[in-house]
Amino acid sequence: MPTAEPIIRSKQAEKEINGIPTQVVCSDFSNYIFVVLTQYGKLGTLISVTADSRSNDISSPMFTTKVLLGKDEPLTHVCAKNLAMFVSQEAGNRPVLLGLALKDSSLDSIKHMKEIIKTCQVW
Repeated sequence: MPTAEPIIRSKQAEKEINGIPTQVVCSDFSNYIFVVLTQYGKLGTLISVTADSRSNDISSPMFTTKVLLGKDEPLTHVCAKNLAMFVSQEAGNRPVLLGLALKDSSLDSIKHMKEIIKTCQVW
């Protein structure tokens, strides 16, 4: 009997970034890409990252971030855009739901986190 394709495709990875164990899980839902990036082992702040359809240039749309759960701080929006923009663009500007629980949100760490997300590509 052939194995059935899972309803929701998902990949995960773990890597140490600047001495901190970091886990990533990416799941492909029909209407969203769900990415969890944690250094605490929990979901953390939930952010919606969507391409703005009002942008005139479709090749490089503007992105809107909205904190759905958790602390709504400027740094959260900056991290979310940095981590989720390329996911949305590579997935045809699909919206991304991002769970962030980070101890280290330095630019260097964010760069390494993007690389881990790329290894978990489900879109």
